[in-house]
Amino acid sequence: MDGRISIAYLQAYIKSKEYHPELVKDYFLKLTEETGELARAMHKDLRPRAAGEEVRGTIDEELWDIMYFVLAIANCYGIDLETVIPRKEAINHVRYPGPAPFELDR
Repeated sequence: MDGRISIAYLQAYIKSKEYHPELVKDYFLKLTEETGELARAMHKDLRPRAAGEEVRGTIDEELWDIMYFVLAIANCYGIDLETVIPRKEAINHVRYPGPAPFELDR
C-alpha cells in the first residue's frame, strides 16, 4: 500500500458506515460542532503527541471529523467530489490565479 487514500474511497467508506439522507441536517449540525472543536484544539495548540501519549481532541483528529461530515453530506446529495473538485478549481484558478495549477491524477 502506498499510503494514499482517494476521495472516492473515503466517500464509499463513509457511505458504507453511515448513509442516512434524511439526517443531512443533523450531519450539518455535527459538522458545525466539529468546526468548533477544531477551533478549540487550535486555540489550545493541541497537536498530535508521541506514540503512546494519549491526547484527545487534537487538531488532526478534529480535521478528520470535519472531513467525515463533509463527505457524509456530499453522499446525501449524491455528489461525487472527485468530479466537482477539478471543475471548481478551474473556476477558482480564473478568479484567483496562482503559481500552482490543479493537476488531475495526482
